[in-house]
Amino acid sequence: MPGFASLDGKVALVTGGSRGIGAGISRELARGGARVAVNYRSGREAAEAVAAEVGGVAVAANVGDPVEAHALVERVEEELGDLDVLVNNAGITRDTLIARMSDEDWQEVIDTNLRGTFNTCRAVSRKMLRRRAGAIVNLSSVVGVHGNPGQANYAASKAGIIGLTKALARELGSRGVRVNAIAPGYITTELTDVLTEEQTGLILGSTPLGRLGSPEDVAAAVRFLCSDEAAFITGDVLLVDGGLGT
Repeated sequence: MPGFASLDGKVALVTGGSRGIGAGISRELARGGARVAVNYRSGREAAEAVAAEVGGVAVAANVGDPVEAHALVERVEEELGDLDVLVNNAGITRDTLIARMSDEDWQEVIDTNLRGTFNTCRAVSRKMLRRRAGAIVNLSSVVGVHGNPGQANYAASKAGIIGLTKALARELGSRGVRVNAIAPGYITTELTDVLTEEQTGLILGSTPLGRLGSPEDVAAAVRFLCSDEAAFITGDVLLVDGGLGT
């Protein structure tokens, strides 16, 4: 008898799936029984290591490029079969105050985070609609919900992902395709490693659970939303933030 939140027999694509939160998601979906494609833009060795660990495949693509995003989906389906699950995790930061923010810093973050999510959602939508099934989970951020100084580009991209998620949930729901978002708080990754002790202390002081999250905390929530146990959940934004946004 399958366990809770089983993904047995499902094929999943995780963008930015080779490190940090993405690697945690790739491992958790595989643990649930899914065949996983680990997408990466750079860091081939890390991606191939995660793919080998989960028994999946590593596939290079810049999801911010619509042609590459379409080719990514086509290749994954050729290698693993019809996609049941898409997790949009690929993202970057280029933090600075808006008075100093260059056009390039703005555009690169929007292109990777928001446009990349749009590109892959568009690439999978037609086939999922035809099959009348599918689950999409888009990674937003608590910063996209509440904002953060020095991150106007990142906050805008992550807030846009929430709007995109809600629109697609209404657009695709009648054909059985679910679209949800997860908004992580501060998670222990390479991005939080650069925080000073003072900055970390302020974050912990505002987080009711009193700790930073782990990639596994986010991955467990993603697995649930991708599973049949979440069959009546769509258009939702789940905060995985230890209560930071409370």
